[in-house]
Amino acid sequence: MSDWNEQRRLNRAADAEEQRKTEAARAELARQQRADDDKRRRDERIKDRDEKRTEKVQRRRERTQRRQARAAKREKNFTPENVYRKGTLLLVGLSAAASLPAQILHFMHISWMLFPIGPAVEGAAWVMAAGVAYADERKLAGWVRWLLRGLSLSAAGFAANINYQYGTSLAGNGLTAAEAQVAGLGLAAVTLGGPLFFEVRQWVLTLSARTATPKQQAEDKARAAHEKERSKKFKTVTARQRELLLAAPFGTLSKEDAFNRAWWDVMGAPRGVTANVIADRLDAEAEVSVVLAAAECSPERAAVELLLADLFGSNDGDGGAPGALASTPVGDAPGGAAKSRTALGGKGKRPVRGTAATAPEKPLAETDLEAVRKLAEALGGPGRLSARNVREAVGCRNDYALRLRDAVRAEREGDAQ
Repeated sequence: MSDWNEQRRLNRAADAEEQRKTEAARAELARQQRADDDKRRRDERIKDRDEKRTEKVQRRRERTQRRQARAAKREKNFTPENVYRKGTLLLVGLSAAASLPAQILHFMHISWMLFPIGPAVEGAAWVMAAGVAYADERKLAGWVRWLLRGLSLSAAGFAANINYQYGTSLAGNGLTAAEAQVAGLGLAAVTLGGPLFFEVRQWVLTLSARTATPKQQAEDKARAAHEKERSKKFKTVTARQRELLLAAPFGTLSKEDAFNRAWWDVMGAPRGVTANVIADRLDAEAEVSVVLAAAECSPERAAVELLLADLFGSNDGDGGAPGALASTPVGDAPGGAAKSRTALGGKGKRPVRGTAATAPEKPLAETDLEAVRKLAEALGGPGRLSARNVREAVGCRNDYALRLRDAVRAEREGDAQ
């Protein structure tokens, strides 16, 4: 019996423990659910607050954009151009509204059948004024515009006369003679003023459309001066350019492309390059090659030594390469200019024209030698001779000028020895 009671007690204790655990788990689950609900509600409040803040910022941005758009629209609408355009049209409309009823009443007093005459006369003035604007837009002949202006002002003048008579006829109908006179003058003024205002408006708009900005005017002036100077300097090339433009279909060849082709046709080289320019460049390269050969150094070495001398200073007494380059004249190279150029040509440099024995050289004329001697005396010595001034003095090819220069230098060196 005691065992049974003990077992029963143990079972009750186990049941109680199981119930306690179940209640604890249920309480933990309820607590977790409450925490989740609280977190969800907190997240929803934060989300709602963020959405409201975003909407508020968006509304503020939209108000700013609308305010800026209105300001931009006001600024655009109240520019001097728009004020003048719209203000003139408003004056024109008021003039028509004031003058047309007087036209109609004037002819209605005569007969109701004459009712269309008033609008026809007034409308004729406005239609002709609009015709002037259309003629300006289509760039018609000047006589067409002046004819339309004359018709418009004639119709407006006739309508103004009728309105003046109608205004003065109001004397005695509640108006004194002076008041009727003022009414007639006012009606005549607005009748003429409408078409006149519209015509002045058209003149101003046409002139403003043709007027370029100061920058554009300066550019057009510079372009015209450039074209004039180009035509004056390169007459043969510009003549060929005009031929090419006339030969090509209209609009298919630009002026610059035609000038490039014309330069090549006349000069035989790209634009800006002539035979003299090529010859001078070859002369300069030949003289630099002679100097480098005399200094017995390569162009790369010369460039490096000149850079070092520029950075650290040069010592003229140490016999370095920079000093040799600066002090060695073109014609004093050992073995003569032609020999030095040939030596450089053997080192991979570009050989100077006239050194290759592809054809027998033309003998030097005594008259040409004498001319070069005189040129050397005028320049102050043969060292100042160059292929260019020899070529210009004698009128010969570049290789022949080089030979003349070297011959005169050799003569002067022999006389000095």
